[in-house]
Amino acid sequence: MLRAALRNVLAHRGRLLMTACSVIIGTAFLAGTLIFSDTARRAAENSRSTDYSQLSVLVTDQAAGAFVSPRQKSERGSTALTDTTVRQLAALPGTARVRPVVTSFTAVADRDGDLLGEAELARGTNFLPGPDGRDDRYPIVEGRGPQGAGEIALDRAAAWKGGYRVGDTVRLSAGGPVFEARLVGVFSTDDPVVSAGGTLVLLETAEAQRTLLAPGQYSGIEVTARAGVSEDSLLSQVKPLVPAEKQFSADTAQELSDDQATRLAEGTQGTRTVLLSFAGISLFVGAFIIANTFTMLIAQRTRELALMRAVGAGRWQVTGSVLAEALVIGGGSSAIGLLAGVGIGAGLRALFASLYPDLPTGPLVITASSAAAAVAVGTLTTMLSALLPALRAARIAPVAAMGSGAQPEAGRSLRLRNALGVLSTLAGAALVLRGAGGKGMPSQFWVDLGALPATVGVLLLLPLLSRPVVALARPVLARLFGTPGRLAALNVLRSPRRTAATAAALTIGLTLITGLTVLGSSVATALDEAVTADMKADYAVRMNNNSLSPQLVDRISAAPGVAAAGAVSSVYWQVDGGPETVQGFDPDTVDRLVQLTMLSGSTEALRRGQILVSAEYAADEGVSVGSDLQVGRPGGPTVPVTVGGVFETSRMLESLLLSNAEIARHQPEAYINHILVKGVDGATAALRQSIRDATGNNPVLEIQSKQDLRDGFNDTISVALKILYALLGVALVIAALGVVNTLTMAVFERRREIGMLRAVGLERGGIRQMVRLESVVVSLFGAATGMALGSLLAWASIRTLLVKGEDVTPVLPYGELMLMLVLAALVGMAAALWPARRAAGLDVLAAIGSE
Repeated sequence: MLRAALRNVLAHRGRLLMTACSVIIGTAFLAGTLIFSDTARRAAENSRSTDYSQLSVLVTDQAAGAFVSPRQKSERGSTALTDTTVRQLAALPGTARVRPVVTSFTAVADRDGDLLGEAELARGTNFLPGPDGRDDRYPIVEGRGPQGAGEIALDRAAAWKGGYRVGDTVRLSAGGPVFEARLVGVFSTDDPVVSAGGTLVLLETAEAQRTLLAPGQYSGIEVTARAGVSEDSLLSQVKPLVPAEKQFSADTAQELSDDQATRLAEGTQGTRTVLLSFAGISLFVGAFIIANTFTMLIAQRTRELALMRAVGAGRWQVTGSVLAEALVIGGGSSAIGLLAGVGIGAGLRALFASLYPDLPTGPLVITASSAAAAVAVGTLTTMLSALLPALRAARIAPVAAMGSGAQPEAGRSLRLRNALGVLSTLAGAALVLRGAGGKGMPSQFWVDLGALPATVGVLLLLPLLSRPVVALARPVLARLFGTPGRLAALNVLRSPRRTAATAAALTIGLTLITGLTVLGSSVATALDEAVTADMKADYAVRMNNNSLSPQLVDRISAAPGVAAAGAVSSVYWQVDGGPETVQGFDPDTVDRLVQLTMLSGSTEALRRGQILVSAEYAADEGVSVGSDLQVGRPGGPTVPVTVGGVFETSRMLESLLLSNAEIARHQPEAYINHILVKGVDGATAALRQSIRDATGNNPVLEIQSKQDLRDGFNDTISVALKILYALLGVALVIAALGVVNTLTMAVFERRREIGMLRAVGLERGGIRQMVRLESVVVSLFGAATGMALGSLLAWASIRTLLVKGEDVTPVLPYGELMLMLVLAALVGMAAALWPARRAAGLDVLAAIGSE
């Protein structure tokens, strides 16, 4: 029996190749995801060797990199890391060495004035030479280190990319206006920022403090322990010297390394989940192909299996031979999928390095457990998919099967299937509708919980649904294509089980694609409205991943063509005991830059240091004009602030508004998100250039109009959808293989019928057209069912969403949906090419004589 199983594998290489392809694709994505996860975990474990190997404890001022005014910087002088702190830490008995660090955002412009590298990876830090004039952390390979104001050193890669040589003048930006400095040296480094493709600028320590932070202050202090002193022991000595404010922290190198590993795991978790889900979908879709393939092979071998039963083979031997075939195919395909998964893992590593460049990376890691898991899942999926056909093969009656090449469908099993389908669909629909009646994550949970049984129920009901749907299409096919169209519809109707098995793969793929498309379009439309709904300003000036300098407001305000400009800041505070985001505006310009519809009070309250609240917040918290709110920084003291007005809830604005001056009184380093600018003549190219000139052609500043803001949000969603479409497109390729398999099986079972059609005058072209139309009808049926189910699930998910406190309106992108139907028809046409050609090429006499 084992030899027979191996001979059958070799005898049907063509059809088994399609099964193997589906297993290879699913296993490859599973293996690639596991390899990528192992690589990311190992990189995090090894990151300490480059990030924290030269220190034992790191003292950090979390707020040190914020961009604040000189007056505000001086106010922070009493609670900062200073030379006094450095001397105190150096005097500890467990300290071997200290290194005070000044580091913050510092961008480099190339010779054309454009940003060099990515803004997220632009850093500046201090050059700290020893008595010999050298800094071991940053070895100088050309020139010398910076020694005073107006001098910098660049990392070797940045100097090469920018085309700079020692002695050149370099344009820089540290959040405020652009400044220039002379390049006096080029250095080498293994700093992770540079390794990830960023730029690193060295400044003399006093110059770095003045430019990046504040005179006499440091953003961090690295402390190295003496021999024999543990990190924890040194930490216990360091902590009493760290300022008590929450912005300061002291951590061991091990804690920092563990935190980095956690951030990496969290950062990759979403991608890991998506890819594992896709691998599961690919294997699930492939299961239909595998089951169909083995059903087809068993149908072709009915006489052979019956003869084996007649000469004494037991049922378990027949079942075992079929499963042995599945084992060979599944094991071999999974091994090939594992090799393909290595390439996918490498691609994911490169992709994540570009998306999260500040996270550690390393060589590809392939563990035995991940390899074994991928091969085992692929092999077991193949065997489980072949189990039902194997059991059917064992039930073939020797005498009854000897004269028939195919087994009829069992009506009872369809009735049971329909009953289970109805129950599963109703249960899933009830859960989905329950979720659609609420908002937020709890409601989305019910939608997600109901999606699976609803989808399984629809898949079970596909044979039942195919009859009325195809019956409606039958007259159209007959009118448009004549006899081949009528025959194609009849072929689809008379085998609803096969129609369902073929359409199921497309139904799954189109359910996911349609759901994502509708969800993405709806959210994009809501965000489009939210971003600029209440924006009177013509432009918003932003800086990538960094706070803006308050100095820029004055520069922009004085620029030609500017009617009004104001900074928009934000802080995360405790308000009446709960965390809230408080937004800051300048009282002089707020009415000219944003649309505030006041329901009570006025914006003049901002001048008096009072707070404005949205109508939604006022209703939820039971406050009104004249009420007091206890406001303060997290973990710090709170002060009463009077409510001076209630405004209509806005998608663009937060629920709590204060003046920038009042926020700065409590938190000088408040984050400035953007600067809104209103032009005398509106949004013009001249105004954009005027703003650019006022900011010194800063390479990291973005000057965005309302349309630019909309396009930015739409592009983000579009890129995410394209990635998912690419992944799900592979699932559709697997589905197309399933269509090929099923049509090939149909041609085999209808050899005599096709021969009779040829004998009574239907030409080869008519046969080909009949098979192609059958494929297109089944593909369109599966696609339409998936699109309907996907739209329903997307509608339910959208009902649970809120954007800036308002409902999201479902949007059906009719153009994209029509394109999906066209693509489904093309998939059906392409999948039918080989089966149609094979059907048309059958020998008439041989086909009529077949059984």
